[in-house]
Amino acid sequence: MSASITVHVPLTIRRRPGRRTVVAPGGGSWQPTRADPAMVKALARAFRWRRLLEDGRYESISAIAAKEKLDRGYVGTVLRLSLLAPDLVEAVLSGGSGDLGLARLLEPWAVQWEEQRRLLSSWCRI
Repeated sequence: MSASITVHVPLTIRRRPGRRTVVAPGGGSWQPTRADPAMVKALARAFRWRRLLEDGRYESISAIAAKEKLDRGYVGTVLRLSLLAPDLVEAVLSGGSGDLGLARLLEPWAVQWEEQRRLLSSWCRI
């Protein structure tokens, strides 16, 4: 049985000359992260697709690829990101991925977390 949690955060968007700023509930402003948007998007897709497979909404990677109109190999490669060690995921999301880049992140690597850390730590700050 799976449970879901909904979090509501009241935010205000203020327009300033040439930009918009998100204002947090306490009045402080939100600062953008240094995270690579392509890597964040790939991680989000990986965990979303994994959840869809686990929940039984799709029966295979091929079904996801057909629905998303993407290549099956790409879906499989991105889906592998859901097997990253939690501290590596956190490093990517916090912008501490350094010189890692999406291309390197999508290269084949070990499933064991210790081996991942050893291989990817030269590119990331973990």
